[in-house]
Amino acid sequence: MRRAVFLDRDGTLLEEGNYVDRLDRLVFFPYTVDAVRALNEANFAVVVVTNQSGVARGMYPESFVGEAHRHIDQRLHAGGARVDAYYYCPHHPEGIVADLRQDCECRKPRPGQLRQAASDLNLDLARSFMVGDRWKDIEAGKAVGARTVLVRTGYGRAAEDANPDDDTVVVDNLIQAVTWILRQP
Repeated sequence: MRRAVFLDRDGTLLEEGNYVDRLDRLVFFPYTVDAVRALNEANFAVVVVTNQSGVARGMYPESFVGEAHRHIDQRLHAGGARVDAYYYCPHHPEGIVADLRQDCECRKPRPGQLRQAASDLNLDLARSFMVGDRWKDIEAGKAVGARTVLVRTGYGRAAEDANPDDDTVVVDNLIQAVTWILRQP
């Protein structure tokens, strides 16, 4: 079984865009490609897990989520990096799209995306890490026994003040999170 680093997308892997609905709003941090490539070189599976409630809210079509992930893949590939898989939740209990208005197991903080990835990719959750900018990301990681890292990018600085957690490492950004992860036994 392989170790993984689960990455939240908006605010962690990319700058927070508040319901990103166009490709030009997918803004990479200057260190994003290097961080992902370092994880690839260390033989971690890199898995993006993201809540995309904008779909349920009618803000953009579900097809845009796939288009966005293909765009991210192209940018990463150009820098010699790759994401092994993307998982997303299009649901929201208050959504306006009837089929997507639900309280599901795949919406973080519930761990459905991580569990599905573990099943699909043969991942060892207990030896894996979850990196995110919100406590709901951290809670999803903890629910599967992964070690957790909160980044101060995106909503992370406010999240750090709102709910301190002694078991979660807090760092400034993704490259610092990756540096810490690579130093762990």
